Amino acid sequence: MKEKRGDGCLTMNTTNTGVLSHYGGLLDLPNHTQPVTLLEGDTPLIPVPRLAEALGGGFELYVKYEGLNPTGSFKDRGMTAAISEALGRGAKAVICASTGNTAASAAAYAARAGMRAVVLIPEGKVAAGKLAGAVAYGAQVVQVKGSFDDALSLVVAISEKHPIALVNSLNPYRLEGQKSAAFEICDTLGRAPDLLCLPVGNAGNITSYWMGFKQYHRLKGSGLPRFLGVQAAGAAPLVLGHPVEKPETVATAIRIGRPARGEQALQAAEESGGRIIAASDDEILSMQRKLAGEGIWVEPASAAGLAGLANLMRRGEMDLAGQRVVAVCTGHGLKDPDIIAQQMGAPMILPPTIEALEAVIQTP
Repeated sequence: MKEKRGDGCLTMNTTNTGVLSHYGGLLDLPNHTQPVTLLEGDTPLIPVPRLAEALGGGFELYVKYEGLNPTGSFKDRGMTAAISEALGRGAKAVICASTGNTAASAAAYAARAGMRAVVLIPEGKVAAGKLAGAVAYGAQVVQVKGSFDDALSLVVAISEKHPIALVNSLNPYRLEGQKSAAFEICDTLGRAPDLLCLPVGNAGNITSYWMGFKQYHRLKGSGLPRFLGVQAAGAAPLVLGHPVEKPETVATAIRIGRPARGEQALQAAEESGGRIIAASDDEILSMQRKLAGEGIWVEPASAAGLAGLANLMRRGEMDLAGQRVVAVCTGHGLKDPDIIAQQMGAPMILPPTIEALEAVIQTP
């Protein structure tokens, strides 16, 4: 049931039951799957008309705020499916490589299922908020002297050698869960948007969104959006056309030089009539600040999709007149607050008097 809240935000249900309960009949999961949920999904679609005007106006703009999932990122949609399948087939432990969000999500859902979680992270390259989450949920965290891609190669190899379930987006059930976000967008708007823009890192999310939109269109004639995938300029192998051996960007969640689902991402962009581009770190951080000005604090990587859109509109390469646009913001700002913390000056100190406070806030 679609519902419009008093603040204009669009939500799906009055009661959230989790991705598997709500959309399980549309997900290709084995019969042995045993549901493990933290009531993920059902995230709001927030209208941002002022931001749309700032970008040029004449179109509707919504933010799909995935940072309101249980562990603060979109990864929970796929993890509920992957962990549920692993538990159902008797797995006792799961493993993943991560730039942070997958680690926190895998650890939380493994804890929920009573399973052991092992996460590999690139040394010194994971935001503190994400690492803290994985530790808090009880995962064994191992740093690898190398990149995310090195860590991913290791977890793939170990999962092939030992009975430990791999829950990176190479796991097909991750994509099955993540495509539920496309279903939600269609259900909330009544149809697919004209354009979907989103960050691209390991490329599982853009792949899963395309799967979801295509499936819903076959079932309900909901239409298909064009895709605008955006990588960080310092980690843009799909834009450059070759792997990036040492990816560097402030957008830690998409600091990936060899996307596991790269070919599928390029196919999704092409089939949709869209494209994948790159945005600079400055553009990404600028858009992060603009979103915060709308009351939506996202981690830097989450702002990449809109940063790329703003870039194209500024150059006159994107005409959105009369169209409906959804920007996927994948993670909450609390997941990666380092840049904000570094730029933040010390708060002003005042004596405890009304006169001092009045002088500062310049009350008329």
